[in-house]
Amino acid sequence: MVVNTRLFGEIDVQEDKIINIDKGIIGFPDMKLFTLVFDSEKDSKNIMWLQSLDETAFAMPVMVPNDVVGDYNPTIEDELLKPLGELNPDNTYVLVTVKVPSNIEDMTINLKAPIIINTDTLIGGQIIVEDDVEVRFPIYDILKKGAGK
Repeated sequence: MVVNTRLFGEIDVQEDKIINIDKGIIGFPDMKLFTLVFDSEKDSKNIMWLQSLDETAFAMPVMVPNDVVGDYNPTIEDELLKPLGELNPDNTYVLVTVKVPSNIEDMTINLKAPIIINTDTLIGGQIIVEDDVEVRFPIYDILKKGAGK
């Protein structure tokens, strides 16, 4: 499938790279189909883009939380994970959204609402975790130092 995106121009998305987030993501419940785009022109290997295939002008920066919070292991009710299918450590991919304000030093990630993806089925969901974690966890200094892993 060829998709014309606002940020990356025309990209070719293979069927086995389409993520179905049936309930959408917070603030965008009508967007259900996504793919991950890695911007090879940028220096940051940590940040990728969750590109909507429903609304191709929309792409949200995301990252693996353990890149900056090494022990991130949120508590999630099993009932909330059931729609994603059978999950195990080998097929569970966790992402968090990245907020990049005009002052890049104020960059944060949302640890409270990770996006969990079953890599076997490519079914995902954004889930509010039970833990008392930050919605706006600052990451600029951590990324700058290259720490967190």
